[in-house]
Amino acid sequence: MSEQADIIRDSRRVMAAPGGAHDRLVGFLSKALPAAIGVLVALMVLFPFAPRGDISFLLDRNDVAVIRDRLRVDDAMYRGIDNKGRPFSLTAGQAVQRSSREGIVRMEDLKARILLSDGPAVISADNGRYDIDKDVVSVDGPVSFTASDGYRMVARDVAINLGTRKLLGQGRVEGALPAGTFSADHISADLGERVVALYGNARLQMVPGKLRMPQ
Repeated sequence: MSEQADIIRDSRRVMAAPGGAHDRLVGFLSKALPAAIGVLVALMVLFPFAPRGDISFLLDRNDVAVIRDRLRVDDAMYRGIDNKGRPFSLTAGQAVQRSSREGIVRMEDLKARILLSDGPAVISADNGRYDIDKDVVSVDGPVSFTASDGYRMVARDVAINLGTRKLLGQGRVEGALPAGTFSADHISADLGERVVALYGNARLQMVPGKLRMPQ
């Protein structure tokens, strides 16, 4: 054999000798490969549960601040029809509904537009409460009613049923109609039929020649 072949054979004997480099490499791999496989399997199992841009957390309900208003809307509008199929709308600069169970919307700067037999009319107030189920607007304080044919009045502490066009006022009322003016401590009115009942210190001042007699 050549001298080069002897050198190769001797180096192979050294590597294959017990406790040599080959034994150490095999021993390392026999421990490292199972551990690497275990880590890879763990990653494959846990990867679907890893966060992908979302953060989940738990809150103590005793420490969480509860929003006072369930729903707050600016420039809100509600639409509906009355019991005769005539449309009405109710707008507000701000509307707040604190509970869906209560079904009451508290409104500021509100205006109700209704359609009467002889034209539109507008009901306005600084604030009020709208009962969604009953279509009733309740106002604590002054509320004004203006119709296209000259009827107008200002009443206090009223409830207005938008479905039946009926108004019930518990406070002072003053108003005007084409035939004159009126005032009283309380009022009930059918806005659609132009029927007004005055209670307590009622006063009616008529203008001669302006009263329209029914045909």
